[in-house]
Amino acid sequence: MSIKLIAIDLDGTLLNSQRQVSKRNKEAILKAKQQGVKVVLVTGRPLKGMLHILEECQLLEEGDLGLTYNGGLVQWTKTGETLRQITLDKDEAKDVYELSQALDLPCNFIDLDTVYEPPYPTGKPSQYPLVMKALPFKPIDMASLPDDFPINKIVMCWHQEELDEKIKLIPEDYHDKYTIMKSRSNLLEILPKAVDKGKGLHLLSDLLAIDLEDMMAIGDQENDLAMVKEAGMGVAMANATDAVKAVAQVVTRSNDDHGVAYAIEKYVLN
Repeated sequence: MSIKLIAIDLDGTLLNSQRQVSKRNKEAILKAKQQGVKVVLVTGRPLKGMLHILEECQLLEEGDLGLTYNGGLVQWTKTGETLRQITLDKDEAKDVYELSQALDLPCNFIDLDTVYEPPYPTGKPSQYPLVMKALPFKPIDMASLPDDFPINKIVMCWHQEELDEKIKLIPEDYHDKYTIMKSRSNLLEILPKAVDKGKGLHLLSDLLAIDLEDMMAIGDQENDLAMVKEAGMGVAMANATDAVKAVAQVVTRSNDDHGVAYAIEKYVLN
């Protein structure tokens, strides 16, 4: 196996507990790039939400790609130009909103530029403004959604304990229609069924003509499971969930001990 592409999750993986990229991680990424290896940051965030990280890691150059919205969107990082994207439509947004109302949870619709705020349940404003700082928030009336309403993802952001209980109540047919997963303890994401980070690796494979077998994927949470499983070398962080460790070929060090750099140094640079 010769690794030609490294897909790296952000929170809990590339970023340490202080939400920073260590010097050693940056150096390992740069050395991999210099060897001709594609390095792609893979996240649930929009591109605007990780520009500072891309800049720190020197991944805003010609030919650098980002895989955002948990694999639903591939963009050139330098220009933001969209290469591939899979979205939800107006009817699906209404469908998921009805679910949020039934669960008594706040929800938000997110596209490339905006976080939309449909009416929240009484006394339950979304916690998403505490998570998402890169995009503006805009109220929206459910009765007047535009017909052309491409949405990249929908989130329900609420206190972990109550959110986890409500997740158990989601009807099975919603799991059949959508990809539903947690990306943080207090954040549930609803995406098109054709979207997860593993399917995002397939998009990259098609665009770059790189076999999945020649990819390394590094992650720690439920939303990283698919890509860690799909890649030729799946790497779990020492701080990863047991489920991620179970599908990985390798467990590296923790996000506070330069786990990304350790994996790159051991399996790519050497």
